[in-house]
Amino acid sequence: MTDLKRRTQLGETGPSVFPIGLGCMAMSGAYGPSDENEGIATIREAVERGVTLIDTGDFYGNGHNELLLRRALEGLRDKVQLSVKFGAMRGPDGAFIGFDARPAAVKNFVTYSLQRLGTDHIDVYRPARLDSSVPIEDTIGAIGELVKGGYVRHIGLSEVGVDTIRRAAKVHPIVDLQIEYAIVTRGAEASIFPTLKELGLSATLYGVLSRGLLTGSKLGGARASFPRFTGPAAEKNAAAVARFHAFASERGMTPAQLSVAWVLAKQPAFVPVVGSRTRQQLQDVLGALDKPLSATDLAATEALLPADAIAGTRYPEAAMQHLDSEK
Repeated sequence: MTDLKRRTQLGETGPSVFPIGLGCMAMSGAYGPSDENEGIATIREAVERGVTLIDTGDFYGNGHNELLLRRALEGLRDKVQLSVKFGAMRGPDGAFIGFDARPAAVKNFVTYSLQRLGTDHIDVYRPARLDSSVPIEDTIGAIGELVKGGYVRHIGLSEVGVDTIRRAAKVHPIVDLQIEYAIVTRGAEASIFPTLKELGLSATLYGVLSRGLLTGSKLGGARASFPRFTGPAAEKNAAAVARFHAFASERGMTPAQLSVAWVLAKQPAFVPVVGSRTRQQLQDVLGALDKPLSATDLAATEALLPADAIAGTRYPEAAMQHLDSEK
C-alpha cells in the first residue's frame, strides 16, 4: 500500500508535499470536453489518497479551473498546497492575446485568483512564462511584496532558463521551477537541473505523460496542433509508443505508471505533476508509487526510448519561441 506520509521537500525553503502532484488544466477543457462532477470527485479523491500539491493556472478555462477547485476543496483547503500560475491573457473567445508580468498586473492577477479560489493565500505563486518586456527582478519583487503581505507563501518559476533562474533567486528565495519533463522530454537535464541543484531549488515536472502521447490518448483539444501528434512525426511516434506499452506490460505496469515511475526514479528530489481528470486515471498514476523501478529497469527504459525516439517539438513553433527555458 502507498505510504500516505511520504513527502518531498520543495527546495530548501518550501513546503513538504506528497511525491506526486495533481495538475488540473485538463479538467477545464484543454484536451477536449471534461465532466465537472468527475473533476471535483477526482480532486477530492486525490486529497483522500494523500496528494497535497494541487496545480492550476488563473487562465485555465478563463478562470473556470480556479472556480472548480474552490468547489472541490470546500472543507479541505488546509490539507493542500495550491500552486497557481499567472500572466497569460485571454480574450472572451479563449484566444491567448499576450502575457503580462508587470508588478501592478501581478497584484491584480492574485486578487482575482484569491477570490475565485475562495482562499486568503496561495501557497506557491509563479509567472507561467517570462515576460520579455519586464525584468524578472521586477516580477519577483512584486510577488515578494505579496509574500510579506501574507497573500502568497512561496515563489516559484515556470519554463525559464538558467540566467533567469539565477537572477530571480537573487531577489527572493525560490522554491521550485515548473518545467516539462518526461522520458521523451529531457532537455532540462543539460543545464537547468544542475543549476537548480546548485541553488537549492526543486522542480515540479509537468508533461510526464507527454500530454497523453505515452499512454495512447486520443487526439483532442490543444493536442490537434502539437507536432508530436500530427503530420509525419505521428507515425514514427506511434511505433515508439507501442514498444513502450509492450515494455510496461512485461513489467506488470500500465504506460502511465511506467512514465511516472521513470521520473520518480530519475529525479527523486523533484515532484511530477500529473494531469489526471478522472478518478480512474488518478488511481492508475498513484499506482506508480508501489512499483518503483530498479536501476536495471531504469536503464532499460531509457535504452528503449532514447532522446531521439520521439519526433517533433513539445509545443508548436510559435509557442516554442516564448519559452525562455529553450534559449
